[in-house]
Amino acid sequence: MRVLGIDPGSVTSGFGVIDGEGSRMSFVEAGHIGASSRLPFPERLKKMYEGIGEIISRHRPDAVAVENVFFARNVNSALKLGHARGVALLAAVNSSLPIFEYTPAEIKQSVVGYGNAEKTQVRQMVKTLLKLSSLPEPLDASDALACAICHIHSAGMKGAIRAATSKISRRP
Repeated sequence: MRVLGIDPGSVTSGFGVIDGEGSRMSFVEAGHIGASSRLPFPERLKKMYEGIGEIISRHRPDAVAVENVFFARNVNSALKLGHARGVALLAAVNSSLPIFEYTPAEIKQSVVGYGNAEKTQVRQMVKTLLKLSSLPEPLDASDALACAICHIHSAGMKGAIRAATSKISRRP
């Protein structure tokens, strides 16, 4: 399964693409889609939409995992993050891809084993899990990779539960 992870932001959005099957994962690409903070906000959203669309066309993921932001310092920030998330979701929906949303705590729990882990801990575990030679840059990209890893773990767990449940239901 190929997963595109997205960490939406109002100026910079991180992305990460990984392939995963069971507990095996491999890095494909990561980076960020950025626009100058001097650009009008609608233009930044357009650039983000087009950038995600280009990544989807290039890598053809099977699913998109998006970080679900639940906290912002102020109302304006929350609204802008909501718009950025909406653009990411729209790009995935327009490509007919299934979307999965995870909270920061779920992502940290899945990657580090602790829902209140620091960004540096998440970044180090992303490097370890994907067997990267260096830490992923920028932080937005490592967060997006963590989101994709979270989905791979979640999908693997759901598959294991389905398999175990089907074995139990087939017993005489």
